[in-house]
Amino acid sequence: MKDNEILDQIGELIDEEHALRRRLAAGELNSDDEHTRIRDLEESLDRCWDLLRQRRARRGVGEDPDDAAARPVGEVENYLQ
Repeated sequence: MKDNEILDQIGELIDEEHALRRRLAAGELNSDDEHTRIRDLEESLDRCWDLLRQRRARRGVGEDPDDAAARPVGEVENYLQ
């Protein structure tokens, strides 16, 4: 996946998150459904941002950004900051 494709995916995920929050505010969703989907969206966003950072880092040191790969959710979500 190229940088622009990752950024497009990020935009789509953010749009979906905003739509879910609007639907929750309008009473169209129960909070359990919304929270489950929001958590899934956040994990997907974290994976996209991680992949984009990997690609940029590889490019920055002269490596092929296409060698970067999406990491599993458990790995991305458990990074120590």
